Amino acid sequence: MFSQPKLATKMNKWYLLGSIVLLAACSSNRSSQLEINDDPLILGTASPILLDLQSTRILLSDYILEPQRLDSVTSDGPFELEIDNSVLRVEGRPQKPLYNLTFWSKGIGESVLLKRTKKTLHSFVFMGDGDKEKVQIKGEFNAWNPNSMNLEKQGDSFSSYTLLAPGKYQYLYVIDGEEFLDPQNPDSISNGMGGWNSIVTIPGPEKEKLPILRTENYESGSFSLQSANSVLRVYAYLGNALLPDSYIKIDGRQITVQIPSNAASQARSKIRLWAYNDEGVSNDILIPLHNGEVISDVADLNRNDYEAMVMYFLMVDRFNNGNSANDKPLNLPEVHPKADYFGGDLAGVTQKIDDGYFQSLGVNTVWLSPITQNPEGAFGKYPEPETSFSAYHGYWPISNVKVDYRFGTGEEFRSLIDKAHGAEMNVLLDYVANHVHEQHPIYQENPDWATELYLPDGTLNTEKWDEHRLTTWFDTFMPTLDLSRMEIVDPMTDSAMFWLTDYGIDGFRHDATKHIPEIFWRTLTQKIKRQVVDRKGQSVFQIGETYGSHELIKSYISTGMLDAQFDFNMYDRAVSAFAGNGSMSDLAQSLRESIKYYGDHNLMGYITGNQDRPRFISYADGSLEFGEDTKYAGWNREISIQDTLAYRKLSALTAYMMTIPGIPCIYYGDEYGSPGGNDPDNRRQMVFDGLDVYQSATLKRTQELIELRNQNLALLFGDTEIVEESSSHLVVERSYFNNKVLSIFNTSDQPLSLEIPEGGILNFFGNIDEGMLELPPASFEMITYN
Repeated sequence: MFSQPKLATKMNKWYLLGSIVLLAACSSNRSSQLEINDDPLILGTASPILLDLQSTRILLSDYILEPQRLDSVTSDGPFELEIDNSVLRVEGRPQKPLYNLTFWSKGIGESVLLKRTKKTLHSFVFMGDGDKEKVQIKGEFNAWNPNSMNLEKQGDSFSSYTLLAPGKYQYLYVIDGEEFLDPQNPDSISNGMGGWNSIVTIPGPEKEKLPILRTENYESGSFSLQSANSVLRVYAYLGNALLPDSYIKIDGRQITVQIPSNAASQARSKIRLWAYNDEGVSNDILIPLHNGEVISDVADLNRNDYEAMVMYFLMVDRFNNGNSANDKPLNLPEVHPKADYFGGDLAGVTQKIDDGYFQSLGVNTVWLSPITQNPEGAFGKYPEPETSFSAYHGYWPISNVKVDYRFGTGEEFRSLIDKAHGAEMNVLLDYVANHVHEQHPIYQENPDWATELYLPDGTLNTEKWDEHRLTTWFDTFMPTLDLSRMEIVDPMTDSAMFWLTDYGIDGFRHDATKHIPEIFWRTLTQKIKRQVVDRKGQSVFQIGETYGSHELIKSYISTGMLDAQFDFNMYDRAVSAFAGNGSMSDLAQSLRESIKYYGDHNLMGYITGNQDRPRFISYADGSLEFGEDTKYAGWNREISIQDTLAYRKLSALTAYMMTIPGIPCIYYGDEYGSPGGNDPDNRRQMVFDGLDVYQSATLKRTQELIELRNQNLALLFGDTEIVEESSSHLVVERSYFNNKVLSIFNTSDQPLSLEIPEGGILNFFGNIDEGMLELPPASFEMITYN
């Protein structure tokens, strides 16, 4: 039975009615239906709320679009709930790891999981020698911004305190402007770029005692889980409806969940589940349902099942020229050919849809670089070779609603979307809201809408990515808009809505997410829910770009803002591990951290590369050195493949991204191994024909890896376990009921021998010898079990 709920209400009578609703639900027969609102208060899946130590502030608009429909709010926790000016305040210290919060309207509740923070107070102390004036800390816990953590001086020592959740955090001291490792801490880790960071470890619960959950069996109308340890309580949700205890049976370490009968009326629904015991909280479980039954066949999935997405990112200008009539290179002496237009366009992308290229690769979501109108001239400077740049990349908008004529027309874009949807593919558009080009009418007519180009000390506020992340300009010709002001937020979010309502795209990749205030994301997401999700019944996926700490990245992901962001911390660690001398144990720790912050079934983007990073394969073959200026290298060296083993290392990176929870993303050219330094050398012309034997083999492996992911529910919805790790190998298991995938990675220059379960199918480089898996150096295997 549920404990007596606490209540925030506009009408006293709802205290009694809310209790009756909850109690009636408790006494329901297992085969009965849940009460589910036909016109829900919450659109989409409600993300869990993290409770602070004493007081938590929740913006109702993140969850409820029409707060006037809300009658009351209840919780099963020891909290006082109060609604004040559209803010729900949860007051009280949480005693248990998990609680539930329910919003009530007309006697029907919609619920959100509450999770107690795991943060504890940690102190940093620096012992100086008397001549130090200013000591700061920059690290993963403060988005690498030293100005946010100034240590207090007391004699020769400096100290500061901060709240940290269990885990490992990289950091550096900044002493009178210079960076140093912590001299009092012997633990350090490679930063993956030729340097080192100190690392602090905050202890957490004992994993061996946690109620780690694994899917076990399913039958019509129910499924069961197995827990590694005893369980005190389970919270399960069908969509946003909390399943009463009568639907859940705990028998020792086995948990059986009855599926509500009215789930049969929904083509797609999902059950999410968490448990806890005295040691802490379990992993989260996600069970997709098709007409009320557990999905057991990938044929029941569609392109709106985001866990099943495989993304492909292409630079429109560099992909395929389908209409030479719109070719308009600048052909200016001050613009190097690498920085000019190549001629790729929307017609070229459509041509490749017609040719079946994306379908043969296996991807089902295409992310296009920005296609809005950009300026015609040359801007910016690079010193060696001296060159300016065209706007071929699309990130310098002078219009937010017009298709750049060099990429095509609105009708050509509409045709592309129609063809993609006909092939069961999503189209995501790269949208730039943070800044505009100085020629943009919005800046020409409203120069005061931009943030200040100069800081109070007279220095330029350019490229201050962390110190002034909400106001910094990317360059002197690219004004950053002050998106903390609603008179600017409204037209900019309306421009984004234009692409959804007029063209029917499936979502956005949002540029420079961390540089934009949260009010913009909340306003845009509310408009999307009202105008597209509610009105048209169309799903919209939003994924952001943020370089920074896990906490900063996570702060933009919620029901009221974005669905996901790209996990660059994971990518950096993977590049170091697969292409350099980085440790696979460090990569395993990155996987633990990502799951801890984003969830076991997150929708984060996991890339093989992107437009802002040097090509992975050019690190892997030794053409690029970690720590060197890779942009300079791309301009001044001819970078080509020096060691063909790098192709196998690239496939290992791709296999890893296909293995872990989230959405894998192939950067165009990585499917066959395009080399290159940093921008613009990492944006070479896409090659479709004339691949050599190594490129062809890599392309084939990429297709096979994507096919393996697409055909195994374990890789889409499965539980994740790090089975084994060392500095040079990693074993990850994904399991979904009777489907299991065991991924083994060997980065050593020696063969790897491992004992593995019998009955699996080998797919790549491994061999079985007397029950042992034999894996060659610098290779991988993905073994499937059914």
